[in-house]
Amino acid sequence: MKLKVDAGKCCGSGQCVLAAPEVFDQDEDGIVVLLVDEVGEEAVADVNEAVFSCPTAAIEIVEP
Repeated sequence: MKLKVDAGKCCGSGQCVLAAPEVFDQDEDGIVVLLVDEVGEEAVADVNEAVFSCPTAAIEIVEP
């Protein structure tokens, strides 16, 4: 699974980090940062939760 984030949409709520801390982090301004380029099967459920819980839809799955 590949992901794309739009930092311009990010409001810094941190829901992605709570759902999938192995995939997402936040910079010093609270903006989402991807930690990995590709997500393995073991993290798919967590990433789906992060995508669903993002209040500004800043995270997008580009390849399943």
